[in-house]
Amino acid sequence: MSGVPVRVESVSKTFGSGSAAITAVDDVSIELGGGTVTALTGPSGSGKSTLLHVIGAIESADSGAIVVGDTTITSAGRRELAAYRRHVGFVFQRFHLLPALTARDNVIAPLIPDRRRARGAADRAMELLASVGLAGRENALPSQLSGGQQQRVAIARALIGEPGILIADEPTGNLDSANGTAIVDLLLALNAEHGTTLVIATHDAALASRCGRTVTLADGRILSDTGSATGTEMAVADAL
Repeated sequence: MSGVPVRVESVSKTFGSGSAAITAVDDVSIELGGGTVTALTGPSGSGKSTLLHVIGAIESADSGAIVVGDTTITSAGRRELAAYRRHVGFVFQRFHLLPALTARDNVIAPLIPDRRRARGAADRAMELLASVGLAGRENALPSQLSGGQQQRVAIARALIGEPGILIADEPTGNLDSANGTAIVDLLLALNAEHGTTLVIATHDAALASRCGRTVTLADGRILSDTGSATGTEMAVADAL
């Protein structure tokens, strides 16, 4: 894995129309260096999740341009977007694990449509589960895991495709403080190890303070932008 740079240029996204229209992202421009760690903060409705979703091509921008690595996703066709999404890792607040699948099979699931990449996926899934502290739990169903363990499975799943960018939308929102801290520790450690570009949307000021950069949004616009350290620099700083 290696982190890819992200460039967002004058991007807007509106939901609804007429008097009911809500502009979730309003003419936002931002650049994220490859391998950096950025927290997007702001109150509910500030646009941080929508900004993540347009970067990850879950939603399409109404205007502006988004360039991730060498791909201009705002002008990409369906096939190119599908290929792009396979190299983006997503971690969500609600885990979104498949209840009938084991931890290992949940990690493998994103690669199933791509037979070439799915070869050897079982071994890779076991390695990733071990790296997130779940060695020996690979055959457990989600119902047999705690919330913190389920989020660790979700992180391993996000990494199975060796993404250049990892997008985490409120990854600690459904966890208690101890598990939330452990998940942040894990995300930062994985960033330091692999150099994957990490973007986290969060309400948690303590989580944001541990990221190299904090971008605060309000009403779909950037209100402030502080810090520039890479995740690796932050991990070193935390260790001093």
